[in-house]
Amino acid sequence: MYKVRLDNFEGPLDLLLFFIKRDELDIYDIPISYITNEFMKYVEIMEQLDLEAAGEFILMAATLMQIKAKMLLPKERDEKGEEIDPRADLIAALLEYKRYKEMAEELSISESYARNISFRGNFEADEKESQDDLNSLLKNVTLYDLMKALKRALENRPQEAVHQIERVTVTIDEQINYILKLLESSGELSFVDLISGIFEKIKIIVTFIALLEMVKMGQIGLKESENFNDFTIYKLVENG
Repeated sequence: MYKVRLDNFEGPLDLLLFFIKRDELDIYDIPISYITNEFMKYVEIMEQLDLEAAGEFILMAATLMQIKAKMLLPKERDEKGEEIDPRADLIAALLEYKRYKEMAEELSISESYARNISFRGNFEADEKESQDDLNSLLKNVTLYDLMKALKRALENRPQEAVHQIERVTVTIDEQINYILKLLESSGELSFVDLISGIFEKIKIIVTFIALLEMVKMGQIGLKESENFNDFTIYKLVENG
């Protein structure tokens, strides 16, 4: 069974912060019903793709639904008689995670500045790090951008008036060759154009997994597109 792990995001708290930033939500007053529904959409896609991190995301989904249920019940009160917000622990965790994330970004920027000022001299190690950096192939494209584009592709695929049950045989290797053939002429294409002629749900998912495998092998790179629900695929130039 094919599994994939990308390092752009660290877990469910990162996804919640993504929703809060994207939709300009108040982190101190999270609309739990709305954010639970958004979260579940991504969990469903992750389950289909069998991502390694799906387990902890499902746990967070259960936590969100538990909070949602508590908010429908009569409010609990503490020893002082003040109402207890069921979201309090989640908000505290998000704020703490947000502080660590911002600090990590500041340290990363400081490290980049320091390396420009004083080079450490380990040329062999530096060259190896630059070659192994998978993130360089994902230019401003996150795992959630990819999942969002896949979700849109599955929702917008043409629906047949009469459904016939038949086995669709398609492999990752076949779709890799299909993608490479399309990239031969133009060198790049959008994900929407790639799946425009594909109607079977399973084939769209296999094509999406093939893209991730090609990124992992260093055959292609992905970059953000002008379309909010799309991304651009480009072929990497082979060395030598």
